[in-house]
Amino acid sequence: MTDIPDPTFGSLIRHFRQTEDASRSPEADRYVREALERNKREGLVLAVKTRWIALAAVGALTAVLNWGWDQIYYEALLLGFALIGWAQLRLGRAGRSPAELFLMFCDLSLLTFMLLVPNPFSDETRPLAMQYRFDGFIYFFVLLAGGTISYSWRTIVAMGTWTTGVWMTALVIMLLQPVRFPELSTAAAQAFAGFPELIRRLDPNAMEISNRIQEVVVFLIVASVLALGVRRANHLVLHHVAVERERANLARYFSPNVVEDLARNDQSLKQVRSQKIAVLFVDIVGFTSFAEGRDPVDIIRTLRDFHGFMETEVFRHEGTLDKYLGDGLMATFGTPIAGGSDASNALRCARAMLRAGAEWNRARAGRGEPQIVISVGLHYGVAVLGDIGTTRLEFAVIGSTVNVASRLEGMTRSFGVPLVVSDDLLARVHDEARCGGDDIAGFEKRPAQMVRGLAHPLDLWTLDAGVAAGTA
Repeated sequence: MTDIPDPTFGSLIRHFRQTEDASRSPEADRYVREALERNKREGLVLAVKTRWIALAAVGALTAVLNWGWDQIYYEALLLGFALIGWAQLRLGRAGRSPAELFLMFCDLSLLTFMLLVPNPFSDETRPLAMQYRFDGFIYFFVLLAGGTISYSWRTIVAMGTWTTGVWMTALVIMLLQPVRFPELSTAAAQAFAGFPELIRRLDPNAMEISNRIQEVVVFLIVASVLALGVRRANHLVLHHVAVERERANLARYFSPNVVEDLARNDQSLKQVRSQKIAVLFVDIVGFTSFAEGRDPVDIIRTLRDFHGFMETEVFRHEGTLDKYLGDGLMATFGTPIAGGSDASNALRCARAMLRAGAEWNRARAGRGEPQIVISVGLHYGVAVLGDIGTTRLEFAVIGSTVNVASRLEGMTRSFGVPLVVSDDLLARVHDEARCGGDDIAGFEKRPAQMVRGLAHPLDLWTLDAGVAAGTA
């Protein structure tokens, strides 16, 4: 036998990636797009709600601390920011969004206008330089912080670059304006004669260009750091999406508790190995006759219902769905990780399947549909586990135990019963001591039977239909 690498959780993930590559393009991309769109929408909603709360707080504070009709100007500008937030909520999309970039530019331009253009309703006048350097630049950091919630990392970099451009453009415009109050510069020079540094810093008409450059450099550094953080967060979101999708793929084969265990512990499942497991085969008796002449849509609907009921019981009893077999399926208990109640789980699952089938038939009878007869075979023994295939891998369970379980399911026809169980499985159930009296009650011992593939006869137990359905 050829060894293959450890089927750890990571290798199982790689296995399911390979087996789904053929169908990955449209569906996987749609899955990722939907996840990113959902994440983007949640970020936008949070960012806009935060913006509106902050604007309401600033508006209220402005009205209280600077009460006057002239404050209507600033309240109107705050309303403009609120409307931009509403537009972002309506137009924001995952990925590149020209509309979103335009609205971001509107944010930056409106804030620049608010900081540099004097209030036309105010009687107070002052040099434009003071308006420019009045420490209003710190409000750009508020926009930057809000952007990290909903923007991509590239948009954060763009915000840093555009803010630098807008603020430096404003500096050039201010430098081109005539000095309105030269007498203030003269008064400052006279008042602080002998202190040139104070004159430079306290001159009301001085732009302090070095400080303005320092502001934008610091802003660019902060924007770059935040962009890296947003990029890392986006990668984590994508990784989370991929892991959730891969776990969903694993859940198609293994029971949810096994998937959780593999994901949580990431423990090695070792190399190709042999271990004792319980194997269950379930089938529809006489399905070929049932399907003959019947509407294909009705046939597929019946199969979907049957597989749905059986699959539910497999996973509910901690089993692994190995494969669908047309009108039947194969399930294993104790794969990929053996447990202390694998045989008991298999037996309980088999009886639950028969009860589910009886309930299904009652519903079908109520609709005037024909009855479906279900047969189950169970065996416990050593099987070989491992990946098979080259391009398309399959986590396979093979060996005599699997073959015997399949043949026991076929022997239900000759015995005229819905369930045939090997003595090996029932003996293991007794050793595990996990089943109640109802689970092991009603079985009838059969004379040892020759089973194709075995050198010696096998002791068997059967359960008749009335006991299996709970009507006897």
